[in-house]
Amino acid sequence: MATLLWLQTGACSGDTMSLLCADSPSIENLVRKGSIEILWHPSLSASTTGGLGEIIAAIEAGRQSLDILCIEGSLITGPYGTGMFDSYRGRAKIHIVEALARHAGYVLAVGTCSAFGGIPAAPPNPTDCTGLQWDHDRPGGLLAPEWRSRTGLPVINLAGCPTHPATITRSLAMIAHALPMELDALNRPRLFYGTMVHQGCTRNEYHEYNVEETQPGGRGCMYFNLGCQGPGTLATCNSELWNGRSSKTRVGVPCFGCTSPGFPKDGDLFRTDKIGAVPVKLPLGVSRGHYMAYKNLAGAAAPQRVKDREMEP
Repeated sequence: MATLLWLQTGACSGDTMSLLCADSPSIENLVRKGSIEILWHPSLSASTTGGLGEIIAAIEAGRQSLDILCIEGSLITGPYGTGMFDSYRGRAKIHIVEALARHAGYVLAVGTCSAFGGIPAAPPNPTDCTGLQWDHDRPGGLLAPEWRSRTGLPVINLAGCPTHPATITRSLAMIAHALPMELDALNRPRLFYGTMVHQGCTRNEYHEYNVEETQPGGRGCMYFNLGCQGPGTLATCNSELWNGRSSKTRVGVPCFGCTSPGFPKDGDLFRTDKIGAVPVKLPLGVSRGHYMAYKNLAGAAAPQRVKDREMEP
């Protein structure tokens, strides 16, 4: 059984809400089947916050083992590097995180805020937030790039705003059962960050034929004008539907790239930045020259059914 402590730093509790929605497996199943023992979670623990202090003290003293440390929220280092904008009983949480990380077998940054800084670290970043081991797309956040946990791994980044429920609980299950976990260049589990949001999107045909929407509410592609970052974002949102039912793009909201270190972009989320008629950020693995040639041909070849945005028979 793997012991787990979940600590919130500069968080909105969105990833906790996601965890509580997970059903394949659920956090309840992981606990009941003996995979996970929750030492502390702000929404699941029955003891008072004083109990958290006792657990932290026991871990630091070596009286309590800590297998999995989950951090939810940006790491707030202000003011002036003290971290006292976010404290627990007079102690900066960044110092608590550093201390617990030294004892943990695995450290998970749950959510883009703890992974890369996220929304609190967006300009002008008034509280001097950073990610746990990344500062946006730069290695090194609260912990140095070379930092490793007790098992020799870097911080495992479960990015998302919030992180997909299944990504959280399946990652916990893999760790609890000592299953191998391959990480990508941003230290995200490749199993959950190896496909694009674009894959499985119901608007793919419109994308391929360059049929664009300029206003929300239509069935066409939102990549060209409405800021959708699905063709360049690695996440399972359209291959593992949220609540088993839907995703942002399926209901007509563009993907904002929330699993990426550059989220949120500094600007209008509902606008595609372009050079002429070509988006500045192209789909992953596509060269600009090939893209321009292909799209010119694709628009001319679009079937009338697609141009009229008719449903397939």
